[in-house]
Amino acid sequence: MSLTRPIATLQRYRSLMPSGPLAVGLCTGVLTLLSAGCQNGGQETLADSQTGQPAQREQLLVDAMASPARMQPQAKMMAMPAPQPLPQPSRDRFEAVEENTVKQASVDPVSTFSIDVDTASYSFSRRMINEGRLPTPDAVRLEEWVNYFDYDYTAPASPDTPFSTGVTVVESPWTAGNKLVHIGIKGYQVDASSRPRANLVFLLDVSGSMGAPDKLPLLQQSLSMMVKDMHPEDSVAIVVYAGASGVVLPPTAVKDRTAITQALSRLQAGGSTAGGEGIQLAYQLAEQHFDEKAINRVILATDGDFNVGVTDPRSLEALVSRQREKGIYLSVLGFGQGNYNDHLMQTLAQNGNGVAAYIDNLNEARKVLVTESTSSLFTIAEDVKIQVEFNPATVQEYRLLGYETRALEREDFNNDSVDAGEIGAGHTVTALYEITPADKTPLIDPPRYGARENAATAGAQSNEYAFIKLRYKRPGESRSRLLQTPVAMSQPALSAEARQEVEFAVAVAGAAQIIKGSKFSGNWTLEEAIALAQNNRGEDPYGYRSEFVQLLRQAQVSRDI
Repeated sequence: MSLTRPIATLQRYRSLMPSGPLAVGLCTGVLTLLSAGCQNGGQETLADSQTGQPAQREQLLVDAMASPARMQPQAKMMAMPAPQPLPQPSRDRFEAVEENTVKQASVDPVSTFSIDVDTASYSFSRRMINEGRLPTPDAVRLEEWVNYFDYDYTAPASPDTPFSTGVTVVESPWTAGNKLVHIGIKGYQVDASSRPRANLVFLLDVSGSMGAPDKLPLLQQSLSMMVKDMHPEDSVAIVVYAGASGVVLPPTAVKDRTAITQALSRLQAGGSTAGGEGIQLAYQLAEQHFDEKAINRVILATDGDFNVGVTDPRSLEALVSRQREKGIYLSVLGFGQGNYNDHLMQTLAQNGNGVAAYIDNLNEARKVLVTESTSSLFTIAEDVKIQVEFNPATVQEYRLLGYETRALEREDFNNDSVDAGEIGAGHTVTALYEITPADKTPLIDPPRYGARENAATAGAQSNEYAFIKLRYKRPGESRSRLLQTPVAMSQPALSAEARQEVEFAVAVAGAAQIIKGSKFSGNWTLEEAIALAQNNRGEDPYGYRSEFVQLLRQAQVSRDI
């Protein structure tokens, strides 16, 4: 139908049309009638062509204009927008923690914490930012952002020393006059071909919540990629859990990769999530096939939405801890969003002497399960703790950046029964303290009484900012070993390469503070963090640092929306 005749009709009967608000509803109905006439491929109706008289549709138009009351209710119905579904609140769960605050060296000079090599916070936050949203503050764990990246710290020359420790002091870019104490740890790098045999149990969540493309399908692709890179003498078993748990694949040598990948490809999602029962079955299988000369580890892949079976976190923690004592460790891979239980997965991995990683795409799967597989699987130092004592004569205040969930009591440092984090072969671990030197303006006013005595006692070491102690255990040993080093006020000049690594870590820490909404980031901006990171990317063989710079640019856009 041509629009010529309806338009002419409108002009012919303009005098019949009402004015005012009623005209709006009427015009809506008129336009609806007109549009209905265009459904015949632009052809006129049979009545139009044969009679030459106004068609029924045109007559309805005339009647509507002559009696607008007939059209008014229909017009209102047509103008009403379709109801839209309400946005669903996210069920992602992160532990709520308070950011580390400033402490006075004269009042509380000692800081103790466990090291952490997890990276899940960074990759989850990256996903959120790439989707145009900023992560919630609790999702940003500063230490996991910093430790996501590998750093070219000086490595030990011999396996007799499992890791090396370097300490550097640089200026704080966000607080004038303050300094940053940078602690860099580098694990001894074991050649992948010489690592012990891996004896793994894949514990896979195939419940209904895992049906999304970024969950079970990505999980299947990720583990297939890992299996293809494993040694022929390694072995893999597969346990799944949904409404019930079961063994899909008994321990199978990786030389039979086809059997393993086919078992993975046949998995389907459905049912509720009996995660606790699945863990019990996986550990039973691992115990039955335990090899004291091998790496015995359960790898749990899930969104963490345990809702039936053993769900009490304390019971799960106790189970994982008991198995750790037997030499069966647990690592956790998180997938998906919407009901992602980060808190539970962090807890399980920490108690299981394993890493907690979040897989949001195949590139991340390749990083965690292929490129860094030796670091993730082969532990070279256990229960690694750091204790720093600050000198009140040279340091007024200090603050540990991150590691809130890894804080330890002062007495825990010398207590070998207290669990702490692990270092894998080739792992790098970075920790940063911000300090206010004695001659700068502190945030906290000095006390009127008592503290001066501590400062006077420390005067004998007036050339030191702090004293750092580390404890660790060799795998299989029950007694820890002690390393210690002072932090001198006078620092040797850094090489360009060493400064580059320190400055990039500072850029990541500063950016994490800003995105988390820290009250300690001062007036430092994402633009300044981008510039610092951009200038210290280095060789960047896998492009992770360049990706970080782009991520901060995307975060800028998200903040401005």
